[in-house]
Amino acid sequence: MKTQRNLQRIVAGALCTALTLAVAGGAYAQQAGVAGGSTIDNTSAGNTNGGGLPQVQQQGDVSYVSGGVGLDESQALRSAQSQWPLTLRFTGPNAEFLADVHVRIVDAHNGEVLNTTSRGPFMLVRLSPGRYTVHAKYNDSEQTRAVSVPAHGNVKSAFVWNVT
Repeated sequence: MKTQRNLQRIVAGALCTALTLAVAGGAYAQQAGVAGGSTIDNTSAGNTNGGGLPQVQQQGDVSYVSGGVGLDESQALRSAQSQWPLTLRFTGPNAEFLADVHVRIVDAHNGEVLNTTSRGPFMLVRLSPGRYTVHAKYNDSEQTRAVSVPAHGNVKSAFVWNVT
């Protein structure tokens, strides 16, 4: 009986120590700015969307999300694209993914509705139905695409640069 009580105390003490170390380690990771779920991390692991989807951003009336450099983000963005009116994809000549593409979207009246930089090869944009012009600039090369966002469904537009 006494041995069983001592064993229970040892197990309880070990559990308490393990929990204390786990909490302290998480606090250290957040203070040190470690990626992967810290409160200062806006990448897929640290977002509030779950499922690997990068953090949704807002600019005026337009919501957007960009990324896809890692496998989890890429898969999450591909899975979510049917729920967004506009999908943009940025690649090089051999289908390699590009990031840091400056994106500017203007409406039919030449009013700017979005002006940002994509954090990866995919950008999903929630726009009102209508006609838009997408300006995408990678390095010093700009491409332009006219897109018509439908009332139901979505549209995709791919931008390919011949970069070396």
